[in-house]
Amino acid sequence: MAERLSRTNLTLVEGWVSISGNILLFLLKLWVGLITGSVALTADAYHTLTDSISSGIVIFSGWLSQKPADDKHPFGHGRSDLIYSVIIGVLLALIGFEFMARSIEQIKSGVSVEYGMIAIIVTVVSIIVKEMMAQFAFWAGRKSDSLILKADGWHHRSDALSSIIILVGILCGSFASWIDGALGILVSLMIFYASYQILRDSVSRLIGEMPDSRMVGEIDRIIEGLSVNVRPHHFHLHRYGDHIELTFHITMDSGLTLQEAHDQAHNIEKALRDQLGIEATIHMEPEG
Repeated sequence: MAERLSRTNLTLVEGWVSISGNILLFLLKLWVGLITGSVALTADAYHTLTDSISSGIVIFSGWLSQKPADDKHPFGHGRSDLIYSVIIGVLLALIGFEFMARSIEQIKSGVSVEYGMIAIIVTVVSIIVKEMMAQFAFWAGRKSDSLILKADGWHHRSDALSSIIILVGILCGSFASWIDGALGILVSLMIFYASYQILRDSVSRLIGEMPDSRMVGEIDRIIEGLSVNVRPHHFHLHRYGDHIELTFHITMDSGLTLQEAHDQAHNIEKALRDQLGIEATIHMEPEG
């Protein structure tokens, strides 16, 4: 229960920090965009505002995932963060397409923009703040093993990258008008890759996955410690947030009575629950 509360608290804190930071950066970028007449900074301001939508999803997911199991959802609501991670992954892909289109348009236009010193200062502040927010989200994601927090971290980093594009355009745009567009294409490819990673991990967990070698080794160690002559195999892992379901087969001595076989399987399930926090369901098979 303590781990679940810690995970939920981290999700909610990260979500509110993201919303607050994004709104402040939006107002700052919008102000500079209006006083300098910069279309790029004004558009980047609204791009930052869209990150608040992502953060709102994080908060909603954190609230929903802590709801206990019920008759319609016997495994709880922990997979909601996977669903919303997919949503964030798709949003990142859309941002990538937006950057790609804007970059190509910028190259075609051949127009350089004069931003001024105030634009440089605000852009540098935005880069630093967004990367700090990304690092906090990545840390919280590692701490809680939450894909949605890691996804939100990539969302923050995408905004930092967009600000880097603008900063490079400010500093180098007077030398070559195509530099801003070329960097935009490069960053859009990086965002596509981040989107791919998020969608790959989230969809894999939604479908169901094999436990990694480390977990299989732990399971083997626990079973060996029970001094039972069984061979585990055919593992299937299902994650529901903090709740983990594992199904696997064990090959047993065919001479065991039904009660003896049941007791051995029950002891294995209890040991996995106590030591790894995993709810296991075991299918028993006779040797041969």
